Amino acid sequence: DFRKFNQSGTLPDIRSAEAELRNDLKDYRVILSVDRLDYTKGVINRLRGYELFLDENPAWRRKVVLILILVPSRIGVESYRIMKRNIDESVGRINGQFGDTAWTPIIYQYTYLPFEPLLAHYLVSDICLVTPLRDGMNLVAKEYVAARSRQHGVLILSEMAGAAKELGEALIVTPNSVEELAAAIKNALEMPLDEQRRRNRIMQKRLQSYDVAYWAGEFISEMRAIKELGKERYLAKLIDARTREAMVDDFRRAQRRLILLDYDGTLVPYVADPNRAVPGDEIIALLERAIKFDGLDVVLVSGRDRKTLEQWLGRLDMNFVAEHGVWIKERNNQWQMLKPMISDWKVKLLPILELYARRLPGSTVEEKEFSIVWHYRGSDPEIGAIRAHELRDELIEYTANMDLQVLQGHKVIEIRNEGVNKGIAAMHFVGLHRYDHIMAIGDDWTDEEMFRALPAAAYTLRVGIVNSWARYNVHDYLAVRQLLEDLIR
Repeated sequence: DFRKFNQSGTLPDIRSAEAELRNDLKDYRVILSVDRLDYTKGVINRLRGYELFLDENPAWRRKVVLILILVPSRIGVESYRIMKRNIDESVGRINGQFGDTAWTPIIYQYTYLPFEPLLAHYLVSDICLVTPLRDGMNLVAKEYVAARSRQHGVLILSEMAGAAKELGEALIVTPNSVEELAAAIKNALEMPLDEQRRRNRIMQKRLQSYDVAYWAGEFISEMRAIKELGKERYLAKLIDARTREAMVDDFRRAQRRLILLDYDGTLVPYVADPNRAVPGDEIIALLERAIKFDGLDVVLVSGRDRKTLEQWLGRLDMNFVAEHGVWIKERNNQWQMLKPMISDWKVKLLPILELYARRLPGSTVEEKEFSIVWHYRGSDPEIGAIRAHELRDELIEYTANMDLQVLQGHKVIEIRNEGVNKGIAAMHFVGLHRYDHIMAIGDDWTDEEMFRALPAAAYTLRVGIVNSWARYNVHDYLAVRQLLEDLIR
């Protein structure tokens, strides 16, 4: 209940409890830890991280306190009794090693806190430390963020908590690494207020709009929509034997033909590392035969940079489009730009993409001449989708007043100059000759621009069973290769 936590700070009982706590802790920056006594919560690791922080940062001693609230759980179970004893001993050791008569590094409470005092603790804490070894969601993290009505404060959150998938602006840590915990505490204490507010504002907006009621409604609505849509809508455009035969016949009867081909996902399958999608001998041979076919012009319309296309396919006497239309190369000519471009914006956006690459294992940043790309094909699919959504939202907000486009493709997010796309590049080649047969094949959202731009009579094919502007769908890249074989046989 976001509103309950966000607005409770105005209630008299909570304001009174907050004022009393602030008076007691007025000389310190406050770190809060609230957990049940459970082996999954990683309390011992958390204490070790705090201990390492105090050891490595003597300047922060006597300026910070950790309030450790441990809620009793499974009283009477031997393993939990041993766990509590280990926590008690760790707290005693840290307080004995670093504390003195005027300062206690850890304020330890083994108790359950009702709503009012819990909210008061949320409100007075500069940092909330939520670092479970494994957690389905963890509501403490969400409650703390929701309670920050003034939008300051820092959440340090374990990557193993389910909430980390939604609260990506928190300082995400590996709960087993005491070094990461210690570094995160220092980072949180030194984080500027503007940065704290920026992060909390994004997280609060997400929590407020995406609550359990919204989630349930969205889930049911999507199920109903899929039922109504049915497979028929997607399968209706799947190319069949009769359509394929008519397409081949039309191709053979034509005098001047144009084929526009995407590369990744269309001619070759996607791979975790984009740099490993090098064309094999089969693809090279197929393209060589295609460009030698009488009356046929072939254009490779790719999002790849021109250096990569030159390295992989430059020896082929064919037409190229690089960076989704920034660069074009006609046969026997040099590369040229369709319109003047600027790239000074990249220095502003690269740090954002690199931050997300650090936050999501398996993701990488690719810098091209006039665009930058965040790849997350090698990442965990579920977490990758969430991070991609967060990054896209942040980039759209950041680039609102810039002449840039933010595009989300197949496991990639790309930022490029406005006014450049595959559709414009495709029409450049369409205008070079009077073609009586035009075909375009692609698998991505960026190829939709090409499908929309081409004449209605063109044969446009989308790889994959998805809704598309293309006239037809084919199953996969193998079906594309087979179709090309049939056309040029």
